[in-house]
This record gives sequence, structure tokens and C-alpha cells, in this order.
Amino acid sequence: QVQLVESGGGLVQPGGSLRLSCAASGIIFSINIMGWYRQAPGKQRERVALSFRGGSTNYADSVKGRFTISRDNAKNMVYLQMNSLKPEDTAVYYCNSLFGTEEYWGQGTQVTVSS
Repeated sequence: QVQLVESGGGLVQPGGSLRLSCAASGIIFSINIMGWYRQAPGKQRERVALSFRGGSTNYADSVKGRFTISRDNAKNMVYLQMNSLKPEDTAVYYCNSLFGTEEYWGQGTQVTVSS
């Protein structure tokens, strides 16, 4: 059974930092594309960052230079370091795993950026 479990969300002031974690089980983690997506109230879910099995990464323009995705294949973990957070980063953040047509989602973790 595949499980993706996010943690690390919370309330942070503008300019602050948070680190999200995603623990994966039930998949061959090292060969999957792992990603972070987010969905703000009233908006569609959007891709934030992707980590490919070859080590390359991809970021949405809105988070480039502020967010960093990383993965630990030995621990089946993927992380999202978020710096210089803005109110517009407020959303539920979801962990995603993709291999071919097999796609899985975590339950999401809330990130709120507010003073």
C-alpha cells in the first residue's frame, strides 16, 4: 500500500522559512519523480517543484530562488525548504509521486504566511 505523509506545515510570518517533509512507503522511491504541489483557496492545484531520479530539479517561476526541493533515497524522504515566504505562498501543500502512469498524493499540509 502506497503512502505519502507530509509534515512541517504551519503558520509563519512573511519573510520566514519552513521545511516540509514527505515520507514515502510502498513505492520504489529512487526511480520515481517526486514533487510538491499546492492549492490555495479558490484556485487550482499547481506544481511547485519536482525532483527527478537523475538528480535534476524543476521549479515554478513563482518560487525559483526561494524554494529548494531535495530527496533522500535511502530514507524515502523528499523535502521542500521554503525561504522568504510570502502571503501568496499560503496554500495546502501536497507531496506527489509519479512513475509512468502510477501517481500518488499525500493528504496535504497547510502552510499559512501571515503577520
